[in-house]
Amino acid sequence: MRRDVLTGRAKFGVSDDGKEVYQVAMAKSYQPGDWRADYYRGHTLLLALDLAKPEDLFAQLYADPENDPLSAGRQMNGHHMTPITDAEGRWLNQRAGINLSSDISPTGGQMARALGLAYASKVYREADHLEQPAFSREGEEVCFCNIGDASTSEGVFWETLNTAGVLQVPLAVTVADDGYGISVPTEYQTIKSSISKALAGFVPEDDHQDGMAVYAIKGWDYPTLCAAYQTGIENLRKNHQPALFHITELTQPQGHSTSGSHERYKSKQRLQWEKEYDCNRQFRLWMLATGLADEEELQAIEAKAKADTAAARERAWQNLRRPIKALLNQFQEVLTQLPASPATAASRKAITTLRAPSRSEILTLARQLKFALYGQDFPILNDFIQAEQQLLQTRYGAHHLSESPRAALRVPAVAPEFADDAHVVTGYEVINRFFDQALARIPELYVFGEDVGMIGGVNQGLAGMQQKYGEHRVFDTGIREWTIVGQAIGMAMRGLRPVAEIQYLDYLIYAFSALSDDLATLRWRTNGQQQAPVIIRTRGHRLEGIWHSGSPMSVLLGGLRGIHICVPRNMVQAVGMYNTLLQGDDPGLVIECLNGYRLKETLPENLATLTVPLGVPEVVHPGTDLTIVTYGSCVRIAVEAAERLATVGIAVEVVDVQTLWPFDLEHRISASLRKTNRLLVVDEDVPGGAAAYITQHILEEQQGYFQLDTQPATLTGTAHRPPYGDDGNYVSKPSVEDIVEKVLAMVAE
Repeated sequence: MRRDVLTGRAKFGVSDDGKEVYQVAMAKSYQPGDWRADYYRGHTLLLALDLAKPEDLFAQLYADPENDPLSAGRQMNGHHMTPITDAEGRWLNQRAGINLSSDISPTGGQMARALGLAYASKVYREADHLEQPAFSREGEEVCFCNIGDASTSEGVFWETLNTAGVLQVPLAVTVADDGYGISVPTEYQTIKSSISKALAGFVPEDDHQDGMAVYAIKGWDYPTLCAAYQTGIENLRKNHQPALFHITELTQPQGHSTSGSHERYKSKQRLQWEKEYDCNRQFRLWMLATGLADEEELQAIEAKAKADTAAARERAWQNLRRPIKALLNQFQEVLTQLPASPATAASRKAITTLRAPSRSEILTLARQLKFALYGQDFPILNDFIQAEQQLLQTRYGAHHLSESPRAALRVPAVAPEFADDAHVVTGYEVINRFFDQALARIPELYVFGEDVGMIGGVNQGLAGMQQKYGEHRVFDTGIREWTIVGQAIGMAMRGLRPVAEIQYLDYLIYAFSALSDDLATLRWRTNGQQQAPVIIRTRGHRLEGIWHSGSPMSVLLGGLRGIHICVPRNMVQAVGMYNTLLQGDDPGLVIECLNGYRLKETLPENLATLTVPLGVPEVVHPGTDLTIVTYGSCVRIAVEAAERLATVGIAVEVVDVQTLWPFDLEHRISASLRKTNRLLVVDEDVPGGAAAYITQHILEEQQGYFQLDTQPATLTGTAHRPPYGDDGNYVSKPSVEDIVEKVLAMVAE
């Protein structure tokens, strides 16, 4: 691996060197249906469990999109997964084998997801109402979570362990401790220089107390490792008490990665100790001492392993190079069909300098040639470039969102239906009745978050639901946003439909890593082979104070591509979005209007079936003089402004975008501009935030620029946070008066 990186065959590598033996011992405790949530190592376990072949590991090292089954060439090596859906997006049988949830690089990022994967076993053990044929054997599945010792300093590690102990879930956390976090020794990172000693308070004092079992085992002591895992996992599987296995005295003979050398920061004494206590050397000595094998047998095994690995490496390399060589030959054939010129001669010469070129290097040569031939049109060259660009874009851009028949974007629109004598209720009652009906008809639906259970949410959207459907399905959590989201991710990956509540949009920052690094990328980084149809429910926009009236949409848009971002203007629209997401297989974030729970709304008859199409704006106030594009709480403000402007003869069209991502897939806003020829974008985000994103979509992607007779404008919140109190709020968010005055100025032009 190191040789491949240093010679240019691969870009970067991480290995399991020095950490193999504990994984072999751990593998003996796995059973079909179990899950793993790992960090960026662990290929030893895959080989031990026959989940991958050596050439698969090399294919990932080489970023081979056609032959890497672990990430389709999208992740660095050491990031693994097994498919949990088929090509049509249908769930595979998770009970049939070992399930690897897709690994991510952010340190500690796997912890929160692991909590959810383990919690799903608790759900399946306790849920009499659920059918389990594809997902569980009455909750016997264990989630094995592995983490490096340095990453135990991350907050999510402690948040996860605390929650696992509170919930009592079958989570087996292994801490691989080689004494360093890259170059930083443990004494600078962990109290008592030992994570197992630091966790002593988590250990139950007797058999009747909840807690977490903690084991400390030397990583080179194979029989003790086997015994500890066997005992610990059997107890964990039976009793659902989490456990932590602290694997000490590990080594890292290749350094943290292929880009560094551990000789730079380890003493001679440490390096000598690592040679003596390398787990493979000690494992070898143990086999000799116990008579399991003699020297001749071990040498034969080692020789065969080296030969098999070398052969696998070469097969993987040739599998990668074969189609690239064909592409290079194709480009050379294109060159033969072009007129002789200095430009084509330069391309031929450049080809001779390439050493194992990538597809992109060949494409770059073709595009450089096209530029050199500027002013001349050669269809054969254009076709070559276009075909290769399309191939690469599809190969690396597919599955950002679901492409299955159950994709949320395929859910048909069902408009709300109102009886002549329809009830007018407050917004929270609309949400409350929706959840009542949804919980009754969808057995896989679980709703949880801070204050969600007993009191039914701070805005009463779930009032009475725990009492009606039980604490098992509607429940409270601690103040732990990161693991609320992680809990939902793991549950969703195991066939459940969680609605995880983050109490206020301002608090979403605490969960942003889980949302951005894990949930938003899951389908894409697995090339469509894993999914987690999580729904995150929260509330935001204007209300009161710095941390209870936020609308940081540009933060979300910058980090949550892969999650539908829904911004309903009222609770009926929110219900339609929930129904759409529940029928689909994509994750979604629904941001209800904080100031909408006490407003009156007409209750539809079809609350259980109405849907809102995602990526499709709605004209909520027709007009011909100017188009206002907005969303969320600003829709009501904009409509009020439009009604006021109508009294002076100005007809404003108000368009509610409904979802910020995806955005206006049918280009309805540019159609509005063809009528009005003026554009004003209104929102509560900071200047240059979501309003700029919206404007870019309209002017550039929809070519709305060509429909305008005057300069487009934005009206946003201020750069500072909204202060507490009416006056501070008034100057921080767009008001009706602000919109009216802005429109008057634009029309006057």
